[in-house]
Amino acid sequence: MMDELRELYQEVILDHGKNPRNLRHPADANREARGENPMCGDKFTVYLTVNDAGLVEDCAFEGRGCAISTASASMMTELVRGKTQDEARTLFHTFHDLCTKDEEHHHDHGPVDEDTMEKLMVLSGVRQFPVRVKCATLAWHAMNAAIAGEAKASSE
Repeated sequence: MMDELRELYQEVILDHGKNPRNLRHPADANREARGENPMCGDKFTVYLTVNDAGLVEDCAFEGRGCAISTASASMMTELVRGKTQDEARTLFHTFHDLCTKDEEHHHDHGPVDEDTMEKLMVLSGVRQFPVRVKCATLAWHAMNAAIAGEAKASSE
């Protein structure tokens, strides 16, 4: 990874890790799922407010975790809000590929706008640290489970 990208990754993780966005339980949430990483003790509940048209009007989380899992959860809440459920699923699968696969093994899960892709790329710097990939993807797994109507997420 280029030095500039590594520095940006560290800045983003530090910022969102220290000042997480959307760390709350919205009263009107109509979907939620828990994500747990038993290896390091990270535990999050992701809350979604999905309207009748399938638009994610709100996304928030509660729980505790390391700086990487907290930062990733914080960024995820910002990226998913305002997206349709299908777009949110696309973001999950795209981000998961970025964190876990070499570029030649990435799948096209659907369109992702350039600004969002840039944010996902910065966060996917975690791929250099395989032991931290589950930290980065934990809240995303919970969000994906919440969209699917499941109460618990697997980080596999």
